[in-house]
Amino acid sequence: MSHYTKSDLIKYFLMLGATGFGGPVALVSYMHRDLVEKKNWISEEEYKEGLALAQLAPGPLAAQLCIYLGFVHHGAVGATLAGIAFIIPSFIMVVLLGVLYQLYGGMTWIQSVFYGVGAAVIGIISISSYKLTTKSIGKFDIQSIRNNWLLWLIFIFTTIVTFITHQENFFIFIGTGFLYMVIEAPPLWIKKQTNTFILLLPAIGFWKFEWSILEHIALFFTKAGAFVFGSGLAIVPFLHGGVVTEYHWLTERQFLDAVAVAMITPGPVVITVGFIGYLVAGFPGACVAALATFFPCYIITIISAPHFKRIAQNISIKAFVNGITAAVIGALVGAVLTIAFKNIVDVPTLLIAVTTISVLLYIKKIQELHIILIAAIIGLILKGGL
Repeated sequence: MSHYTKSDLIKYFLMLGATGFGGPVALVSYMHRDLVEKKNWISEEEYKEGLALAQLAPGPLAAQLCIYLGFVHHGAVGATLAGIAFIIPSFIMVVLLGVLYQLYGGMTWIQSVFYGVGAAVIGIISISSYKLTTKSIGKFDIQSIRNNWLLWLIFIFTTIVTFITHQENFFIFIGTGFLYMVIEAPPLWIKKQTNTFILLLPAIGFWKFEWSILEHIALFFTKAGAFVFGSGLAIVPFLHGGVVTEYHWLTERQFLDAVAVAMITPGPVVITVGFIGYLVAGFPGACVAALATFFPCYIITIISAPHFKRIAQNISIKAFVNGITAAVIGALVGAVLTIAFKNIVDVPTLLIAVTTISVLLYIKKIQELHIILIAAIIGLILKGGL
């Protein structure tokens, strides 16, 4: 293994955070290409352990893997530095975009851009939810449904509940995870029990903020960061349910624009929380939202990393996470349907969304950023913003 310093670690993750487009799957593959294959800083085994932890534990996938890889040879200090370096570039970008959005959001050309971009984003998150479903639950065929019938039931249930209620209840996620664990891989303490168990149910405003709102932001985004498994886009249903439906901090249009901002900036997709926090409570809101979202995965990684080999072998924990994952993906699909029904407003937006889905499915070399830029141009042309 090649020796590298903490300074080397910071430089690499600053670069990745500033230039790493393509979402969590792409960022994870970049880390393997650079740190394992090219630089030889991390062994194949260490990388696989980090990836497994990132998939098993709550938190945005790419950020959690980054924190773990920083921990491998430089402990908690390395994990902290790697995480900060990875997040800071995209955080600065979304805050600057928030400033521009506040200044020019009412102008025709901005509205025209987001008219096209919003439809493309719906296509992107639709295809992402499809890929997450096939990867985490199974393909859409009879054999998969037979083998994973309970996961499919959980998926369908949370999809319907999310679509009908327009919000997500994390107690349902915990409950479905517990249910799947009990049925598929009950731990010893449950096996020793009798035949019953309890199921859990469930201007730009840069410094303009209120302390009470910051408290709500901190609580909500901490909860979101603690109950998101896998892809950064899995946080979308949590954010939509709280930001739009429960607290009414943003309109449907603003929320979709916030997701679009995450797509056009490098680094973790979850950094959209910084943009949302800025719109709600200025720069302090952006800082609190970002810190609250990433803090749970940081703490979980730091605590779990030294003991992960033993934890990863526990089949009950794996079953619990599989159940939660199916529920979260179902909620993501429900949220996508809700957002699509409210924002696909005419034939052009429908065509943009459908074309985006088709391109991402069948043209592998096209990246999300390219689609967003093309959609922005189309929006300017169609809505007269040019």
